[in-house]
Amino acid sequence: MTRKQLQLIALTGSVGLLLGALAFEYIGGLAPCALCIWQRWPHVMALLGAGGLALSNPVFPIIGALGTAGSGGIGVYHTGVERGWWPGPSSCSAGGNLTGLTPEELLAQIMAAPVVRCDEVPWEMLGLSMASWNALASFSLAALWLLSLRLRAQ
Repeated sequence: MTRKQLQLIALTGSVGLLLGALAFEYIGGLAPCALCIWQRWPHVMALLGAGGLALSNPVFPIIGALGTAGSGGIGVYHTGVERGWWPGPSSCSAGGNLTGLTPEELLAQIMAAPVVRCDEVPWEMLGLSMASWNALASFSLAALWLLSLRLRAQ
């Protein structure tokens, strides 16, 4: 396998993950939480790795690897929030201190809260949530990007 083929597979993987997320959202009706959106942006960054397909500069595969690894890291964090291993952002997770709030402040906080919570699993397969699957796929794609650096350019 050549460097460009491996990079094309990694690039296609990021595109596939982004399209899959959009399909779950727009076709499946599963609205994303804030952490779900955060996991998408590093894949957009990984798309910059496509420059490696045209140029032999190793910076592009490194960008691809960093982007996909970043999404994987956010996926691990999101999985931990879903499983209750650690607290998530207060903007999309349960909890928070409500003592001392006036009724108006409480109502304002409720009205500003997102509809989709980060600490609930809306879909899972084989016991893993979408965040967990994204982490596994993203780290695999990062490995492909890095492996491509070890191959001869062809």
